[in-house]
Amino acid sequence: MAVGIVVCFASLISLLSVVQARIPGVYSGGAWKGAHATFYGGSDASGTMKISNELFLANNFVRDLKSLFEDTWLNPHEDSMGGACGYGNLYSQGYGVNTAALSTALFNNGLSCGACFEIKCANDPQWCHSGSPSILITATNFCPPNYALPSDNGGWCNPPRPHFDLAMPMFLKIAEYRAGIVPVAFRRVSCRKQGGIRFTINGFRYFNLVLISNVAGAGDVVRASVKGTRTGWMSLSRNWGQNWQSNAVLVGQSLSFRVTGSDRRTSTSWNVAPANWQFGQTFSGKNFRV
Repeated sequence: MAVGIVVCFASLISLLSVVQARIPGVYSGGAWKGAHATFYGGSDASGTMKISNELFLANNFVRDLKSLFEDTWLNPHEDSMGGACGYGNLYSQGYGVNTAALSTALFNNGLSCGACFEIKCANDPQWCHSGSPSILITATNFCPPNYALPSDNGGWCNPPRPHFDLAMPMFLKIAEYRAGIVPVAFRRVSCRKQGGIRFTINGFRYFNLVLISNVAGAGDVVRASVKGTRTGWMSLSRNWGQNWQSNAVLVGQSLSFRVTGSDRRTSTSWNVAPANWQFGQTFSGKNFRV
């Protein structure tokens, strides 16, 4: 009898382990792919959160970042507008220096904002650190093409090149500073985040712009919706990066949010914003399990 109980218990543990390992849609680290990496910003990652004011002012509520970014270089000396994903201060948002700007081939018109990648220097013994250590980064910005330069000599982010422009501290973890650019291997992985999904509500009475950040699991967001205490579920439309908009009047209502990642999992955060919420506030909801 005791032997049977032990066998059953062991089988149950084994089954739970399989279930745990097969959380639907989780990126588990697939085959490695090839790309290149450079770095931008300072040694403290300063400059990696910024975007040209001219780009934003060209259209107060940007609908098509792609065409605008292709003609505009990121300028670390301009006032911060939160990068191409709109995250703002990457430290306060929890991303820190583990970030990168993605080339057109990877950025996918902003759909990749929040996605996580494992990257390691590859096939360059002169500049790669010994042992090929890997880093984990979150996509928080866009590296625009520079068609004035050839793709193999300065136009590193030109299509169709897959390219990561890393925050300097991350680049220095895999390669020597003097390398400038190195070949890398990369793969999509699950994002592990501390705390819940964050919803930052900006705008005004008839225009709600919700920044969705700190998303675990897939990291990106393919669909989002909001529900007030006096409304049903209403779809949010992507404005730019991970800023999602609604033109409904939601002031004076407690708000719930529903988020779906590219792994097809959905998380619902019920009544995370109280009825007396104010524009500019951030609320934390239910995150994905990883």
